[in-house]
Amino acid sequence: MRLTAKNTLLAGVLAAFGTTAILSAPVLAGGGDVVVEDAWSRASIGTNRPGVAYMTISNTGNEAVTLTSIRTDLAMMPEIHQTSTNAEGVSSMAPAGELEIAPGGSVALEPGGLHAMLMRLQRPMTEGESFALTLIFADGAEKTVNVPIFGIAARGPEN
Repeated sequence: MRLTAKNTLLAGVLAAFGTTAILSAPVLAGGGDVVVEDAWSRASIGTNRPGVAYMTISNTGNEAVTLTSIRTDLAMMPEIHQTSTNAEGVSSMAPAGELEIAPGGSVALEPGGLHAMLMRLQRPMTEGESFALTLIFADGAEKTVNVPIFGIAARGPEN
């Protein structure tokens, strides 16, 4: 390719736009800045009903992190769900979508609020056992947590 004034000008403009795009891209903390505490779940009655998992996910970094999905071999359809109650006192659940965790902040997955819904269980969740649950972040990072299974009436990780 022969360099001409037109080619040189075009190359300079493209380089400037590329540099601006790189410098203006948002900086996100990595999944490595995430700490998970107090993970727990309840035993299931067979596999016909979904299971659940709870935990606190904290961002120890200086930039927001976004939890995009979860994965486990225990369930074919694991999702983060949100429980909400309307003015008449009727509760319902729906997928929560992506969860952004602010720098220094945390998100609690707990009964009656956000939780990991484990639909289409592949085996029963048996008290005394545990399973691996992987958190997947927008930056491609993953964090796998060992989730102990407590009794069917458990109310928290202290059980």
